Amino acid sequence: MYRTLVCGSLAYDIITVFPDRFARHLLPNQMHRLSVSFNVSSLRREWGGCAGNIAYTLKKIGGEPVVMATLGAEDGKPYELRLANQKIACDGVKSIIGAYTAQATIMTDLDDNQITAFYPGAMNESHRLNVADVSNIALGIVSPDGKEGMLQHARQFHEKDIPFVLDPGQAMPLFSKEELLEMIELADVAALNDYELGLMSERTGLTVAEIANRVRALVITYGGSGSKILYKGKEIDIPVVKAKAEVDPTGCGDAYRAGLLYGIARGWDWRKTGRLAALLGSIKIASNGPQNHLLTRDALARDYREAFDENLWD
Repeated sequence: MYRTLVCGSLAYDIITVFPDRFARHLLPNQMHRLSVSFNVSSLRREWGGCAGNIAYTLKKIGGEPVVMATLGAEDGKPYELRLANQKIACDGVKSIIGAYTAQATIMTDLDDNQITAFYPGAMNESHRLNVADVSNIALGIVSPDGKEGMLQHARQFHEKDIPFVLDPGQAMPLFSKEELLEMIELADVAALNDYELGLMSERTGLTVAEIANRVRALVITYGGSGSKILYKGKEIDIPVVKAKAEVDPTGCGDAYRAGLLYGIARGWDWRKTGRLAALLGSIKIASNGPQNHLLTRDALARDYREAFDENLWD
């Protein structure tokens, strides 16, 4: 059994749509005394957070994720039940007394501009979790979470000699140059989008080639332009898979990372691993929310053959 420890956040996402353009309601000469209200036309509450999103897809394709994350005791019970209903192991989930679960409130206008309010809540206590407390782990990922928790989990994976994927994502600005360099050195694989890679390079002073030389593999995603994996001095190009519909990009990166984890755990070559990851990202974008896409192994095998003209499952 390939148990994969997924370290990151669990969060509630409140997603709303403003049926107009923000620019029409903001006065440039009054930005210093802003007071504005937006009437939204729709609202959805979604299960979110990188750990929850990654674990959801990984479990659907036959992986064995174990979530390591914090929930607020005030409102986290529904998410615990959600994970249990999905048969996702919660060995590493801790409820924080007196705290609320992390929450993002996102408002999007007609031009796809977004205003987001993020409350970290219990996520800031992720450093109270320890990799060593979870048994039978063969692989891990450190995804966006509380800063101290991410640092500690990277160190703990290394101490336990457990290979892990570093996925700093939107948390990257929290870290100093020295902290980023340390996490790169500890990681087995680093996964970033092209913007995050540019920021990583700027913050650390390392070139892309130098970052790649410090990990076993560097995975770079380019949104609708596909992805690339740098491994042993070679560049492996992963083509984008055309989505059946482009509905919501939220959580596509997490679905992609679930594919990486599945392939790594099974010792697949990087070409096949990257192709599975790309396919999962394209499947996710066709559904609203990060945890609503439907997956079966049979359908995935069919879609993989259609996309790449080869078998997925050996």
